[in-house]
Amino acid sequence: MSGMLQPEVLVLGGTGTVGGGVIAALLEAGSRVLAVGRSAERLKALRGRFADAPGLETLVGSVADDAGAEALAARIAEREHPLSAVVASLGSPLTSGRMIDRPASQLLRRLQRDLLPHLAAARHLLPLLADLGGRYVLVGSPCALRPWAGHGEASVTGSATRMLAQVLHEEAQPLGVRVQLLQVEEPVCDPSNKRQACAEWFSPLAVGRCAVSLLAGRGQPGQVIVSTDKKLASQPVAGKLAGIPLPLSLHEVSP
Repeated sequence: MSGMLQPEVLVLGGTGTVGGGVIAALLEAGSRVLAVGRSAERLKALRGRFADAPGLETLVGSVADDAGAEALAARIAEREHPLSAVVASLGSPLTSGRMIDRPASQLLRRLQRDLLPHLAAARHLLPLLADLGGRYVLVGSPCALRPWAGHGEASVTGSATRMLAQVLHEEAQPLGVRVQLLQVEEPVCDPSNKRQACAEWFSPLAVGRCAVSLLAGRGQPGQVIVSTDKKLASQPVAGKLAGIPLPLSLHEVSP
């Protein structure tokens, strides 16, 4: 690895609540981070938030469909820093309402916004990870675990995302890439819901630390769905991300 530039981790949805926590945890662990988002204004605010972190770069891009994901992958492939991992924190805001009171097209729109971008991103980004035997982590919604009252569309879509992660895990094995889904089991506390937050809810940084622990090797190779862990979330992942592929640069985390 002598002379190799330090790899970077791509964060999709980096301007979102959880995406911001993932970025914070990666920078905390010493990683280079490339944050992708559709809004140049929100990416500028993100850079301001982490102004003291030289390891953060941003890129305007979209994985909403195959064309956008393909264009993004082409731009990333041209970067001088090799890509060692991807964390995909994708999803649209929740909208309240019963599914039986809405047209079926409403669910289709939710699937198009929240599920298909995961597939589009994986199709075009997984090949970029093959050279380093990288890691690919999807962040799952708590809605996937139960039929949340008033948020049925998000529950159906979240469940579909879990299955997609399992399919991607199998299909990425010939590439030497490990795909996992970090299952967030409770809502994430942020400024908008701080007054209603329960003690068991995770902060965005806590979720981010759990995601970094997956990149560092947490879990068995065949384990696809991994839940958030309060012990891992309470402190930075041990080790520093140096100029070698990320999974080899951190101390292995016990499953």
